[in-house]
Amino acid sequence: MTHDDPAARRVLVISGSTRHGSTNTALCRTAAVLPIDGAVVELGPDLASLPHFDPDDDRDPLPATVQALRAAVAGADAVLFCTPEYAGTLPGSFKNLLDWLVGGVEINGKPAAWVNVALDPARGQGAHATLATVLGYVQAHVVADACRHVPVGRDQVTADGLVADAGARAGIASAVRSLVAAP
Repeated sequence: MTHDDPAARRVLVISGSTRHGSTNTALCRTAAVLPIDGAVVELGPDLASLPHFDPDDDRDPLPATVQALRAAVAGADAVLFCTPEYAGTLPGSFKNLLDWLVGGVEINGKPAAWVNVALDPARGQGAHATLATVLGYVQAHVVADACRHVPVGRDQVTADGLVADAGARAGIASAVRSLVAAP
């Protein structure tokens, strides 16, 4: 299927990293350019563009970047997250993005999953446990078959910010295919 296929499911990929040269962001960029049957993959917002979450601001009119975030999630059929672990949990900037989603209903019931790019499969578990808690709270449908470990080393990321390794690219495509196959 092509990006013009109306039957393709829209997958929003969101990186939990603000780091320049992030392997998490490279995975998301790569997912957006891979030809994956049945899916159109779009990049989510830049975390750094979101204002700090303040419950007093979680009302109309929302900040423009928050409106764009919620519209992107609402327009997607599924959401795939790729976040690093920081101090045993989610990075603060990524938690900020999730906090902005808590006040809306855009992700409720929506298939969601995550990919861990850490070279050591034991790394990232705290972040993913916290992400599972937040996704459960907002009533997203976590697709366990799409959650996986796809190790990506910095040496596997090209100058244009894409993952070059064929095995990693296959793992990315497999995660997206599992996510779009979810009911």
